[in-house]
Amino acid sequence: MAVCRDYNVITMTAKTRIVKIGNSRGIRIPKTLLEEAELPDEVELHAEPGRLVVEGVRHARKGWAAAAQRMRSRSDDRLLDEPTTTNFDREEWEWR
Repeated sequence: MAVCRDYNVITMTAKTRIVKIGNSRGIRIPKTLLEEAELPDEVELHAEPGRLVVEGVRHARKGWAAAAQRMRSRSDDRLLDEPTTTNFDREEWEWR
C-alpha cells in the first residue's frame, strides 16, 4: 500500500488482483481503503476505459419529507412568488 500526497489531501492506494469468485470475478478491498472511502453497504459500479468506478448509491429525494416537515414547522414553506393566472386558468380550466 502506498500513500500519495496531493495538495494537502492524503489518499491511500493499494494493489490487488482480480480473482475468480464462482462464475464471476472480483477484488478484495482492504478495510482501511473502504473506511477512507466512507462507502455505504450498497454501491453502484460503472466501467470507464481502463478502470472500474465504485460509488455509493444515492437515493433520490432521500430526506425530502423530513426537510419539508421541518420547513412547515418553521412556517418556511410559503411560495416565493405570488400566484399568477393565465388565460387557460381563467377561461378554460374546469374543476370536476
